[in-house]
Amino acid sequence: MQRPQSMAHDTPTVSATPPDAARWMRIALWLVGATMAYNAVEAGVALWAGERAESISLLGFGLDSLIELAAALALFWRLSREWAGADHEAVERSERFVLRLVGATFIGLALYVTADAGWTLWAGEAPARSLPGIALAAASLVIMPLVAWAKLRAAARLDSSALRAEAKETLACSYLSAVLLLGLGANALLGWWWMDPAAALAMVPWLLKEGREGLAGEHCDD
Repeated sequence: MQRPQSMAHDTPTVSATPPDAARWMRIALWLVGATMAYNAVEAGVALWAGERAESISLLGFGLDSLIELAAALALFWRLSREWAGADHEAVERSERFVLRLVGATFIGLALYVTADAGWTLWAGEAPARSLPGIALAAASLVIMPLVAWAKLRAAARLDSSALRAEAKETLACSYLSAVLLLGLGANALLGWWWMDPAAALAMVPWLLKEGREGLAGEHCDD
């Protein structure tokens, strides 16, 4: 997926003064922690609803939420270490290792979604309607852009490239939510069952891009 860049450019980089830096670091930790909690709930609901409806796009969305949870956990650990005064280079090396593991998981997820969605289209297996999935996609479409904006503001104040990259990850979730809502809505309202696997396949380019960047450790240098 091509992640939206406009929000990142619209947020000016204004480094916080030392007293403000502590406050913004607490805000950043709270935002990342809230993202972790939401992603855990999001993953649980999406996987449960996807299994019930046999929806490839919902299952893929749930697995992606688990990957985002792992990425947020790595960033939370990094920010906590920085807050405690740990050596910056050691934290960077650890984060780069985690990002590579997450990148490999993104590649695996892209292969799974491609194979499963392709099989569904070939076999003509229509998924059931999923009202919980539609509600989840709509909620994420509203919540994620707001959280991403708050993270971008904190990243600008702290001049943190890692937080800025993770904020873009959160913003990308809103795109996936829109794709998911389109596929589930078309299936529920119009009976276009093929839109569900098609929506899942629409996620694949973004998954591959994230996987490539993660394996290269590019988020550390963004």
